[in-house]
Amino acid sequence: MKKSLFSVLLLAGLAACNSSHQKLSQEEYNALTDEQKRSVEYALEGIDLLDKDLELSLFASEPMLRNPTNMDIDDKGRVWVCEGFNYRNELNPRNPYDEKGDRILILEDTDGDGKADKSKVFYQGEDINSALGIGVFGNKVIVSRSPHVFVFTDEDGDDVPDKKEILFEGIGGEQHDHGMHAFTFGPDGKFYFNYGNAGEGLLTKGGKPLYDSKGRKIAAEGKPYREGMVYRSDLDGSNVEILAWNFRNNYEVTVDSYGRMWQSDNDDDGNRGTRINYVMDYGNYGFKDEMTGADWRTRRVNMSDSIPLAHWHLNDPGVVPNLLQTMAGSPTGITMYEGDMLPAKYKGQMLHTDAGPNVMRAYPVKKSGAGFTAEISGILDGNKRDNWFRPSDVTVAPDGSVFVSDWYDPGVGGHAMGDVAQGRIYRVTSKGHKGYEVKTPDYSSLEGALEALKSPNTATRYKGWVSLHEMGPEAEEALVALYSGSDELMKARAFWLLTKLDGKGREYIEKAAEDKSEDIRVAAIRAARELKNEDLSFLYNTLSQDQSAQVRREVALAIRFKDAPETWLNLAKAYDGQDRWYLEALGIAAEDQWDIYLPSYLEQMGENWDDEKAARDIVWRSRSSMTMDLLGRLIAEEKGENKLRYFRAMDFQSNGDKNSVLLSLLGNTSDVSEKVVIFKQLDINDLSEYPKLEEELSSILAEVSDTDFLDLVSKYSISSEKDRLLMLVRKSEEGRDIQQGARMFINLYGIGEVKKLMNDENQDNALNAIERFGLVDETPVTNLLISIFNDKNKAIAEREMAMEAMNGWRSEEILWDMIQKNKVSEEVMPIAKRHMLATWHNDIRAKANDFFDDGSEEEIDVKTLLAKTGKPSEGQKVFDMYCKTCHMVNGNGVDFGPGLSQIGAKLSKDGLYNAILNPSEGMGFGYETQQIIMNDGTEIQAIITSKTENEVNVKLLGQSDQTRYPLSDVKSIKQLNTSLMPKFPLEEQQMVNLVEYLSGLK
Repeated sequence: MKKSLFSVLLLAGLAACNSSHQKLSQEEYNALTDEQKRSVEYALEGIDLLDKDLELSLFASEPMLRNPTNMDIDDKGRVWVCEGFNYRNELNPRNPYDEKGDRILILEDTDGDGKADKSKVFYQGEDINSALGIGVFGNKVIVSRSPHVFVFTDEDGDDVPDKKEILFEGIGGEQHDHGMHAFTFGPDGKFYFNYGNAGEGLLTKGGKPLYDSKGRKIAAEGKPYREGMVYRSDLDGSNVEILAWNFRNNYEVTVDSYGRMWQSDNDDDGNRGTRINYVMDYGNYGFKDEMTGADWRTRRVNMSDSIPLAHWHLNDPGVVPNLLQTMAGSPTGITMYEGDMLPAKYKGQMLHTDAGPNVMRAYPVKKSGAGFTAEISGILDGNKRDNWFRPSDVTVAPDGSVFVSDWYDPGVGGHAMGDVAQGRIYRVTSKGHKGYEVKTPDYSSLEGALEALKSPNTATRYKGWVSLHEMGPEAEEALVALYSGSDELMKARAFWLLTKLDGKGREYIEKAAEDKSEDIRVAAIRAARELKNEDLSFLYNTLSQDQSAQVRREVALAIRFKDAPETWLNLAKAYDGQDRWYLEALGIAAEDQWDIYLPSYLEQMGENWDDEKAARDIVWRSRSSMTMDLLGRLIAEEKGENKLRYFRAMDFQSNGDKNSVLLSLLGNTSDVSEKVVIFKQLDINDLSEYPKLEEELSSILAEVSDTDFLDLVSKYSISSEKDRLLMLVRKSEEGRDIQQGARMFINLYGIGEVKKLMNDENQDNALNAIERFGLVDETPVTNLLISIFNDKNKAIAEREMAMEAMNGWRSEEILWDMIQKNKVSEEVMPIAKRHMLATWHNDIRAKANDFFDDGSEEEIDVKTLLAKTGKPSEGQKVFDMYCKTCHMVNGNGVDFGPGLSQIGAKLSKDGLYNAILNPSEGMGFGYETQQIIMNDGTEIQAIITSKTENEVNVKLLGQSDQTRYPLSDVKSIKQLNTSLMPKFPLEEQQMVNLVEYLSGLK
């Protein structure tokens, strides 16, 4: 028998009094109203705690705070919170704006009961609107908010900043989730920080650019740096180093006591490619093509069939592997747990929040050769109950408890914000733990500073580190005692400080290099790199023969840009032919040294070096002047698909005669698939000067796949394949191939040929031609469509099909002009009206609503829609009619907008309704509308997938394939605030059905 609503309310009331209460059953929770589910009273009911040895409590909530974006906890246990109330108001005009600006709050539990009872505003201002990072370091607070990193200094301890200074500036991503993120303190006494791919570059105060040790500018210009990046600096912001690059949105970086870096990264929405990374120094992490900056969708040799793997170019030489693929998500905060309150299994492991699937997780890591493996271990999950739970950060308190901030919203940010009033902070403790008491150490005493150094809380540890560092020799004996203890994490922390003692760094590094723990030996190598005036090449050479692949990996990273042929050779000979982490470390070590290192290695391996997989791998990864010829040798010897990796490796060589090697291979193979690859790789576009090549290509075209056929016909402008090209356009079931083939047919044979096809006496053929060629949104095609839909002598089916095709960016503009001038036949006007009420053009749609006196633009009450139940099967029909032309679900549809295969796990129903009703408020990053104006005055609105030195690659409206425009033809590119997704003229029940269908996609 169902419990009464009264008993449900009673149970929930008890929840507020006792955190260990009996949780509501799913049936009882479902009986709550949406308003009840969203209230603070039921906050804990909406989150599943997946570990029975833990306990979850609510530390703070609205109205004390709202929309927390990031947080830190100071040595007193107080929680510092950045709010994002003024989040992208330009794109969320319906949301209120606080003219005082966003706040940094300090939340405090004064009575030790585990709940915040005091709140104060540390700072408020428009200059920190939607700040994405905060770090408390003594009397300084570092706030990250593109285009600036601010340092607030509280000189008198009254929790009011006395100074606000700029640490860094010129950072892209203002009011953008892919901008500057939080700073954290490393065990080496340095700051670590990062930004996503909107950051673009970093300038010092005063606008001076930064350069690496080779004099290369640190900016996302592909020389070699691009996309999201990870940095390290001294505590005053000097000595900035770039540590890794080519991420999409690496949200935060965390550093363990050994100095190892870890972070998450987000895919480009809907591609189930979210990842966790071990950040290997100087690594390229593969979001964009290393050489060209091309998007991951750009077809290339040896491209993985798996989208999550292809997404990160993992088959390319020079890309560091991922630690873990976590599939769909919107990853946010991350920290390393090195405390004792939680069960031992969490110690030394990452804790991470992901707002997309509404979770907080751990990722237990195990060593594997030079790298690591990891798995997912869930802790908090709001997806099954309250999918407004949007964890934005996770931080460790001085007592070892863990705090989780909750943005609390129907969506995950990404331009849109559906709720402005709510926000929560939860606390995770061991089971049965009571209260929250924090004793602040006495940093002036040696004992107090040592205790602070041992803290699991970064702010406390920072102050302890600084105090011990200032004590210098006075702290040495105590640090040596800590180093000699059994706790390896504490040993590592003590070691880093010992290396900072004047004149003693080398001594302690050499001692650690002989430690039985491989992690301490790894830390020794990291610390050795900091001794700029010491020659430790002997140490690197010795450790290059260490039995641990972890240690040898670190040696490889340490000798980058150093003259160390013997050390590198030792490392290379130890490569087992299996460990990709190790291979990439070897590649990093050999940068700019390949012409010295590789010949020496091959000489050591002997004349038959290519019999060894390890040697073949090293050649594949190499970038020497002899590599191109060596790759040709490997391709000639290799059997099967494995040779594709060697063809792809040719793209990364700046030296060698690529065409000569390829032509030699072409003359010695009968394999059609290999010939296809060779023709794709050749740096020749016009075969008219190479008649034998032209003949060879013609001989294989009949045997190649449609996709290869299109690539080759496009590359070489082959005009002799008219029949097959037409057949492909007519019969292909691949939308991308149809669009590419139709455009190619027009370019090769002219619009006159298409006119004949559209006017075929066989109506089926004519309808097919109208539908397929109508996908090409270009003026000559549009003119043909107009001539058909306005021709009253034509069959109505052909006229309607022609009007259906008038839904491109350019054709809709022309159609609207015709409607206003009464030049559209009444027989096809219903379809024209539908196009205009759902047009890509916001201005036209608004005028069309007035023109047709349509009420679809009236304000819709989402609460009314949420109260209704839809039919997923009917919703799929709506999706097929309106959404499939731009979105894919499980491989079906058009790959133009974000993939929606798991959208139900990312957005609540509220969020889905907002995305449909207000598409400009939720544009996915990387899917923003770009206005491109060409030199001839042509205007294009599209999505930019990638931009190289010579061209910009875009996806035109509703099209899967990419169109390339030479940058020399482009006058300007401007990002617009309006989405390319139109507001569809859906009836209320259609919308309810659509959301019911989408919410089930998980």
